[in-house]
Amino acid sequence: MAAEFDLTPPEVQEPTFFDNVLRYGLFLAAIFQIVCILSILLPSKSPEPEWEQSELKPSDITKKQKPTTPSTGKKAKKESKKKR
Repeated sequence: MAAEFDLTPPEVQEPTFFDNVLRYGLFLAAIFQIVCILSILLPSKSPEPEWEQSELKPSDITKKQKPTTPSTGKKAKKESKKKR
């Protein structure tokens, strides 16, 4: 029952150029992902939220309202078609 164990360290190959490129590329991708997640989670420093900026003020509504004219081309086209 006396078994001898091999306690020598296993042979590890030196990393190749491709291994180094892959390792550093993964680190850069992880840092990029962390930056993207933080940009979503951190509040923006704009003075007014975007949904408030898009709303029109009452004075702007009266200036931007224009009467719309119905397009006569569509009506004429519909009338000229034969009914089946």
